[in-house]
Amino acid sequence: MSHDLATATRRTRRIALRAVTLAAAVAAVACATPAELRKLQHRVTDLERSGGGPGGGGTGRVADLAAEVAALQRTLDGINGRLEVMERQVEVALEEARAAREEANLPLAATPGPEAAPGEGGEAGGEPVPAEVQAYRDAYAKWREEDASACVDQFSKFLQTYPASDYADDATYWLADCYFKQGNYSAAVLRFDDVARQYPTGNKAADALYRQGEALLRMGHGTAAGNAFEKVLRDYPDSARAPEAKRQLDLLGAG
Repeated sequence: MSHDLATATRRTRRIALRAVTLAAAVAAVACATPAELRKLQHRVTDLERSGGGPGGGGTGRVADLAAEVAALQRTLDGINGRLEVMERQVEVALEEARAAREEANLPLAATPGPEAAPGEGGEAGGEPVPAEVQAYRDAYAKWREEDASACVDQFSKFLQTYPASDYADDATYWLADCYFKQGNYSAAVLRFDDVARQYPTGNKAADALYRQGEALLRMGHGTAAGNAFEKVLRDYPDSARAPEAKRQLDLLGAG
């Protein structure tokens, strides 16, 4: 295994471990406090129904328990806010893990040999890197650097120059993601839709539909977002995005 591939593999594992750790933290925080709150609420209800016990001396206990419930509710509200942040961190970590895995699977960049002229590079076997592959790498590097403007520019040029490339579906997806990061949600919706329609059997189709739903939510189009999430469940029920789409639909239904 070459040094570059080993480095990329280690990076992929680190990011994946981070995603798993964050997901476990979200699950742990989400379960404990609501259970405690429900338990206290039941105790308050039981005491109120019984009149506070013999002699009515339980009024103070009811008040104390009610205060505990109120305090726990405030704590729970704060935890819910942190949960939203943590869940987003999990999504970002998973996205980074997927991106790192894909990067590790790309043809390795060559290190110029001692006889190579300045500016000349090649693969390990001495062959030059194809212009198409290098253009994709350059654009993808801008995505990794979170330079959304350069990312949009370079992926747009890549798709104009190599519309039939094997990397076209991934390039379209990253382009949509860069539009999303810019806050240009309407452009993101259109590009995510391109991925889902043009490459329905590709590895980015389910992700694209889900992200399209996210962009539509940011635009305030709840019904259209729900349609996108439903399509994830209908067309890609076994995808990693299916549980997330179900959760989004539950939230939309509750709203």
